[in-house]
Parts: sequence; structure tokens; C-alpha cells
Amino acid sequence: MSDAQKSKPAAAESGSAERGLALAAGGHCTEAVPLLRRAVRSATDTELKKKVGLAGLHCAMTHNAFMDSLVFLEMLGREFPRDPEVLYQATHAYSDLSLHASQDLMREAPFSFQVHELSAESLEVQGKYDEAAAEYRKILEISPLLPGIHYRLARVLLSKPEPTPEIVKQARENLEQELELDPKNAGAEYVLGELARQDNDLPTAIHHFSQATKLDTSFSEAFLGLGMSLVATKRFNDAIPPLERYEKLQPDSPTGHFQLALAYGGVGRKEDANREAALQRESAENLEQVKRKIAEGVIGRQSADQSNQQSESPK
Repeated sequence: MSDAQKSKPAAAESGSAERGLALAAGGHCTEAVPLLRRAVRSATDTELKKKVGLAGLHCAMTHNAFMDSLVFLEMLGREFPRDPEVLYQATHAYSDLSLHASQDLMREAPFSFQVHELSAESLEVQGKYDEAAAEYRKILEISPLLPGIHYRLARVLLSKPEPTPEIVKQARENLEQELELDPKNAGAEYVLGELARQDNDLPTAIHHFSQATKLDTSFSEAFLGLGMSLVATKRFNDAIPPLERYEKLQPDSPTGHFQLALAYGGVGRKEDANREAALQRESAENLEQVKRKIAEGVIGRQSADQSNQQSESPK
């Protein structure tokens, strides 16, 4: 095949993409989306592919062609995972898709437990824990055997500032009910472990943390809780494997290095203990630097905002 023959498909692909981009720029999205959808699969030029994806996403979202938007989002996320412009547009698109889906849910099934669940999740994010708990209780009235709801209710109860002993008791009861419904709920096991550890009931804490790590082998906080509880009972040799696992999952955690240093020291592994102690100091310093930079950035933005407001105010 000659170079001229090879260039024909590429030229056709480019032409289709350019026609789609021109139609999109002119506001003719209904005609543009089919062309952009084809072009996004065939385009080989990186910059052209990005332009096609962003134009197609914009057209699909502004014209409520939500299923088409998924094609463009999938490509952009795969091909440009770190591009700030892509990430910005994807953030808005996913937010709009979420809103659209929630509106569909409200319209199609207004009396379903899923509506209460959506409301509870929104209230929980806003820190309205009493209102969220009320929504989760409504779900349990509608569907008392629904897995996951007792756990979420317990989580909301414990999220309240300084929960009373009575609130903690209610949370514990809900977690136990959750495990009766769903024995594989690693989150419920973990929270029960934390509650027991806070009460200094270390054997119970070890049991629940162990269950959580068996149910979810990537549950880093459960491995840390297990290791800390074993260290507290001076079972240093048993504490080393879960703490090493936690360190692999969270290598920058000062707490993990500190606890592992204690465990190594407890079994006489002084060199390893010294290494972990040094890593603990280093990671703690790095964490403080990050916090300072974030604080400085926030203060800098606040100062800039104040300066802008002053400059914009009438003299």
C-alpha cells in the first residue's frame, strides 16, 4: 500500500473529527455528537482526541444525552487521567449525572427506601447527623432486613461530637444487628473493635479487628487497630505481621512506624526498631510540612481574596 493510500483513512478520520468539532462549536450538538462519538474511537492524534472528547462531553451534557456522555468520559479518563482540564470537566459532568439520576429516582420511586437512603447520605455529608439518623431509621421501618443500614446508622450516631454513653450503646447494638444480617461486613467488625479498644477491652478488640482483616485484606485501619491492640497486650510477636501489612498499605503513616518500632523492640529486634523509629520521625516531619503548606496556601488565598475585595470596593 502506498503512502497516499495509507493517508486516506487518517485524512477521513481527521475530516470527520473536524466536522464534528465545527458543528459542536456552532451549537449543532445533535448533529455533532454522532460524528464526535465515532471520531473519539478512531482519532490517533492525542491533541485532537482530547478536543473531540471534551467537545463531545460538553454537547452530550448540555443536550441531556447522558448515555453518550459516558462514552466521552470513559475515553478521557483512560487517555488523560492527570490532565487538569479533563479532570475539571469530568468533575462537573459526574456531578450533573448524579443530580440527574437522583431526580429520576425521586420521580420514579418517591416512596422507596432508596430515596430515604439518598437523603440520609446527603445529610450525613452536611454533618446533620440527627436528621441523617432519622432517615436511616425510616429505612429500617420500611425494610428492617436490609443489609448495611444498621451499620450506617451506627456510623452516624458515632459521628456526633462527644457521643453520650447511651448513643455509643445504641451504635454498638446496631453494629451487632448488622453482623447478624451481614456477617461479612468488615466495617461493622472494625468499629466494634475500635469501641472495645477505647473501653480497654483488648481481647474483644483483637477479635473484631482480626475478623475485619480476614473479611477485607486491604482494610489498612483494621490491621493497625489489630497491631496496636496486640502491642498493648505485649503480644509483640503477634503484632508484627498486621503492622507490617499496615505499613505496606500506608507507608507514610507515622503511627504505623511507631507501633512497628514498639513491636520490633518488644522481641529484641533493635536494628529494625531503630529503623522504624527513624522512619516515624521522618514521616511525622513530612506530614507537618504538608500541613504547613496547606495552611499557608489557605492563608495566602484568604489574603488574596481580601486584597481583591478591597481593591474592588468603591473609594
